[in-house]
Amino acid sequence: MTTIGPTARHKTAMVRSSLSRPMGLALADGIIERETTVFDYGCGRGGDIRHLQGLGFSASGWDPAHRPNAEMISSNVVNLGYVVNVIEDPIERAQVLKSAWSLTRNVLVVSARLIWEARELAGRRVGDGILTRMGTFQKFYDQSELAAWIESVLEVKPLAAAPGVFYVFRDEADQQDFLANRVYQYRPRIIIDPHEEYERNRENLAPLFDFLTAHARPPKRGELTVEAEACVLDASGTLGRAVNLIYQVTDDSHWERVRIQRRSELLVYAAMSRFGRKPRFSQLGPTLRRDIKLHFGTYRDLTNQGDRLLAAVGNRMMVLMSARSSELGKQTPSALYIHRSALGELSPILQVYEGCARVLVGVVEHANMVKLSLTEPQVSYLSYPTFDTEAHPTLESGVVVNLQNLSASYRDYRQSSNPPILHRKEEFLGSESPNRIKYGRLTRSEILEGLYKDPSAIGTRQGWQRVLQQHQVEVRGHRLYRRSSRPD
Repeated sequence: MTTIGPTARHKTAMVRSSLSRPMGLALADGIIERETTVFDYGCGRGGDIRHLQGLGFSASGWDPAHRPNAEMISSNVVNLGYVVNVIEDPIERAQVLKSAWSLTRNVLVVSARLIWEARELAGRRVGDGILTRMGTFQKFYDQSELAAWIESVLEVKPLAAAPGVFYVFRDEADQQDFLANRVYQYRPRIIIDPHEEYERNRENLAPLFDFLTAHARPPKRGELTVEAEACVLDASGTLGRAVNLIYQVTDDSHWERVRIQRRSELLVYAAMSRFGRKPRFSQLGPTLRRDIKLHFGTYRDLTNQGDRLLAAVGNRMMVLMSARSSELGKQTPSALYIHRSALGELSPILQVYEGCARVLVGVVEHANMVKLSLTEPQVSYLSYPTFDTEAHPTLESGVVVNLQNLSASYRDYRQSSNPPILHRKEEFLGSESPNRIKYGRLTRSEILEGLYKDPSAIGTRQGWQRVLQQHQVEVRGHRLYRRSSRPD
């Protein structure tokens, strides 16, 4: 291995106008909460510290170049943000990871740059990374390589938060709660009967209503926040009376659908939890234990069913049959496409199929479409930024996860002169999406005009424009017009 002299690590510190990606994810995922203390290990110029403090959080940090005299403080959450990738010595790299972990009370957030980010970087190969023209070192990781390295150093299996970002939990119960909450959820639409007392107390009862909807059971004492419980008691006097009031203004069939949905979510969680060491029932949080006991009776029954579900995902015919029988998503000869907002409505086997890819890469930010391949074990996360505003949005980027070789690759279409586009947007959405009617109306107009006669001709922006030109029509908003006509 080539010996590397001192590198200009201080030059990699960025001036941030907003929270860094790892800290933004941790905040969105509930890793950072109101009472959480945060320590930024290798904080650079301190941008994350200032932004977190501005949001009211307790945050501090240390950096060898910019804050060398700052105190190393043990904290609930420790951020090791894009630090390990700038350290040229593998032994020092591991020592820094261990040092950050030693300060961590609850969750360590580790992030590093991925291989696909190196494509436009100028420099020369040295050691296991690249020495840039600025004199800085960059080690680029494969997603699975980064996960394996973290586990080998800390002897704890990390959870992928997003591409290049991992969470390492101290407490098993916290990790399992996080996994359970990460299952995509679907909440059936509900009709509330008119009731004067309920309407008068609707806002105060909202936390209780949300709990019933999420867990398909009333809460035990302490499962609502102190503030939420006070609001409920103020509205109805007792928790039991408040629960009865909610049941009084809603239909029993709705809560039966909620119960079925919660069972499905727990099954998906049980299947996904098998990617790590199976936790003991006593290691689960109290709310999760109560849900399992109510909906499955025993933990063994849940885990046995979860194991069977995970095994079914490995059977290509089972996945194919489940996809072909799905009433949601757009069917193609080789895949099922679905909007991310509708994933919770898929069958458990398809949710676990997608979940296997999420175990590897985490949540791909900005990806609003998911492609479940039916010809190979592969899931793609696709970004169509203008999905909600354009009738035929273009593909901007995608992350492709191959479950056979545990690899992830990035595809960028932003510079393409002829990117892929979408049609029939209503097919991607959930059953109760309010936009299905609007999108479906446009699709019917386009079919009647004959625009879909040759599907191979309209899959890209240029091809679609040629077909529109041939038929002398144009799409404005989500309506089809003759070129000579004008909207009312």
